[in-house]
Amino acid sequence: MTPNFNAIAPFYRWLEYLTFGPALSRCRNYFLPALTGSRRALVLGDGDGRFLARLLASNPHLLADAVDLSPAMLARLARRAKAAHPSAAQRLRTIRADARKFQPSGTYDLIVTHFFLDCLTESELDALTLRLRPHLAPEALWLLSDFRIPGGPLQLPAQALVRMLYLGFRVLTHLRTTHLPDHAAALSSIGLNRTHRQLILGGLLTTELWQLKSRASSGV
Repeated sequence: MTPNFNAIAPFYRWLEYLTFGPALSRCRNYFLPALTGSRRALVLGDGDGRFLARLLASNPHLLADAVDLSPAMLARLARRAKAAHPSAAQRLRTIRADARKFQPSGTYDLIVTHFFLDCLTESELDALTLRLRPHLAPEALWLLSDFRIPGGPLQLPAQALVRMLYLGFRVLTHLRTTHLPDHAAALSSIGLNRTHRQLILGGLLTTELWQLKSRASSGV
């Protein structure tokens, strides 16, 4: 069954704040200052567009493609982006599509997946990264935020919380994924290196900046 996020679109922001306060927004925006040099971005599953609005406002030269399966989320994303900057509407293209099957037609120097990869199974994530790899510009950046299971005393509480989140989203959206995929292995396999990482909420949340290896550093 295909997940359907239309029902939660009107209160998605408030649901997020009730559960995690500003922590998820902090994750999304942490590396925003590092993206001012980007010129063409592919943003997958940005929800109601709070991050994308800030990205377009902070980088007036950026063109962005936003892909989401939910028309309700895309409508909110477009409105928020338009309000964020006078030229944002002309620099944004919204694409209603299942990101698991989306086939890009251009080249991107930035990909953004905030709290999206955790909606994919391992096989779906591997297929997605392999499909996007030919569309990455040299030294392209990949910015992501996601949940993670930290070690130590927080491991068991984090595992229980993540299970509850998956159960909640299964009820609300019919999401069938049940565990966090290994995004590090998938991104490394297509030639990206993690250059920066910030852990939040004791390591329950991670935001990471990855970059495609240059030919010189990869020995090609």
